[in-house]
Amino acid sequence: MQFQKSLLALCAGAALLAGCGGDGDAPAASTPSTPVAPQLRLSVTATEDFPGTYGSVGAYEKLTGVISGEVDPKDPKNAVIQDLELAPVNARGLVEYQTEFVMLKPKDMSKASGVLRYDAPNRGNILTMINPTATPSDAVYLERGYVVLYAAWQGDVPKSSAARLTATVPVARNKDGTSITGPYRAELVPGGSAPTPAMALPGGVFNGSMIPYEPATLDNTQPGFSLTRRANETDARQLIPAGDWKFAKCDAATPFPGTPDPASICLKGGFDPKYLYEVVYVAKDPKVMGVGLAALRDTVSFFRHAAADADGKANPVAGKIVNTIGQGTSQSGNAMKTFLHLGFNQALDGSKVFDGLYAHVAARQTNINTRFAVPGGGGGLRTDHTAFGQTAPRGLDKDYVDEVSGRKGGVMARCEATATCPKFFLGLSGTEFWQLQGSPVLTDAYGLRDLQQPANARIYYYGSTQHGGAGGTASIAFAPTRNVYPSGTVVHFNDTFRALFVALEDWVVRGVEPPASQVPKIADGTLVRPEAVAFPAMKGLTWPVNGTATPIPDFTYLARHNGFPLLDFGPQYRPQDESGIATLLPPAYLNRDYAILVPQVSPSTGLTLAGLRSVEARVPLGTSIEFNYVATPGITDLSNLTGSFIPFHKTTAARLAAGDARPSLEELYGTQAGYEAAVRAAAAELVSQRLLLQRDADLIVQRAVATPILP
Repeated sequence: MQFQKSLLALCAGAALLAGCGGDGDAPAASTPSTPVAPQLRLSVTATEDFPGTYGSVGAYEKLTGVISGEVDPKDPKNAVIQDLELAPVNARGLVEYQTEFVMLKPKDMSKASGVLRYDAPNRGNILTMINPTATPSDAVYLERGYVVLYAAWQGDVPKSSAARLTATVPVARNKDGTSITGPYRAELVPGGSAPTPAMALPGGVFNGSMIPYEPATLDNTQPGFSLTRRANETDARQLIPAGDWKFAKCDAATPFPGTPDPASICLKGGFDPKYLYEVVYVAKDPKVMGVGLAALRDTVSFFRHAAADADGKANPVAGKIVNTIGQGTSQSGNAMKTFLHLGFNQALDGSKVFDGLYAHVAARQTNINTRFAVPGGGGGLRTDHTAFGQTAPRGLDKDYVDEVSGRKGGVMARCEATATCPKFFLGLSGTEFWQLQGSPVLTDAYGLRDLQQPANARIYYYGSTQHGGAGGTASIAFAPTRNVYPSGTVVHFNDTFRALFVALEDWVVRGVEPPASQVPKIADGTLVRPEAVAFPAMKGLTWPVNGTATPIPDFTYLARHNGFPLLDFGPQYRPQDESGIATLLPPAYLNRDYAILVPQVSPSTGLTLAGLRSVEARVPLGTSIEFNYVATPGITDLSNLTGSFIPFHKTTAARLAAGDARPSLEELYGTQAGYEAAVRAAAAELVSQRLLLQRDADLIVQRAVATPILP
């Protein structure tokens, strides 16, 4: 892996960067003082009926509102928050924030079960809005009497739609009131087939719609400013002359150099989609993004414990919450791990915030506590490979040892020290192994042995799945110019997640042990080096494209995966906590790498051998592959968060004629009746294992009966 040393001595000497370091490069030591109790105020801006009625619980209502709160910069429980001591304070000496929320609650709170489920928004979006109209099985949560809370935690989300939840966090300032400046880096990835005149900041595949950090000046000839390009992540960066790009908007009507704009970059000749672009610049006015974690802590604690807010306004669920369970998906699942790792599951009164946490399809942590934090960033094979989120520990156990970096202490080190660790579920799809560096949570840093997980944790690998998607053959799409193989996976985890969430509730509320962890392992050969994966031959298939049977290329395994280098972001960065101030951008590569292992597959079907295997994996219609390849010539990459699907041949004769090594549908099931019987048996077994709800099993069987695959 080739990594460039810092392009610039970003904080050295230049007058422009006088405020670069700011004050408080590390958390300030707390000094004894008379504590000032933070105040929290609740504003419910709308109350409306929620459609439907739910078993014995009855009707629900939806509350929308804002929490306005305070954080004490002198409280040791907040000391980890980067730049908190540089945030403006009110007359009480406290830092203020606001967070928008949505709540679903029984109209008759006497029917509530006592469980508050918090679902963390993903970049402000509610990914998991309980919607029994669209997904009938979602009714299970409301029938169980949950109070469901969605509250913002990320401070750079724009209010681009009413549905997006935003948090307002303070901007750090130098002690003399001047702007703090410092290095910022983003990747700009053009799409389409023609050059794009301009691209908006903050850039990145995942973070592109967030509020950017403004440059300290629009003069890109100053020290600390550069734009480079390269075809693939490992290629050498090619410097683009400063005269060929500007902080500006431009288009066909207003060509280069365009109209000055701090949130856009205009490039002479446009951004060519064949290249990956990287901009480094001196930004100003960093947000104290870590306040969002404190806001989440205090918001959940308020709804759990308080009778009323600081003004005497009643908590709408006062006295009715006994247990809290938090959940985050993808980026917000990473955030929930960061919340736990940085110690925020300890409430201000010392109690637990969450009794249970479910980090779903969440391999890493979230960059929310650095100066110029980018909570929405992410990583892939080609893009954001050196993004923040790479340095915090993957191992869960408090005594986890990272042999590559020499650091000790896992995700649960802080909560173990304060006796505030929750019951913890971690869910991993196949994408997390191939694209998001998932295996280090299961193995030592060198990939030589399996790790023993803490007693309060379960890890569930959803075998043969991709990062998201509904599953089923109707979800498969084939665009040969974008992806080499039909994209999507028939195998999915939506039904599995529902059953596991109920199991987590049972563990938290009733002490019922959940299903055991199900993960691939080095010890039994189901977790291996990428080069050791052995797929069967998959040949001679087609998939409909605009009504025409289009040939699927014969499958070729290339062993592409996202590596995991040890990175150095500079001496003011605290890698163990994914916190501090990055002064080396791009980060320096330290010539050491973590091992990445991936799930082994069946030599017969090509489906993975280990993990939770849903009905669609136990009774397959083809091979759901956990990755796909970008079809663009010259681009070495995996398709972004996407798997692939190659169907089985229908008959034995067709499969033999094509040279496909996998069994045909005819060989697997014989007849349609045989297929339906196999589906029923698989569904019943999963229900008995508490890995599928009966209502979902019934729907799966109904779909199988309604979808003939054989005579």
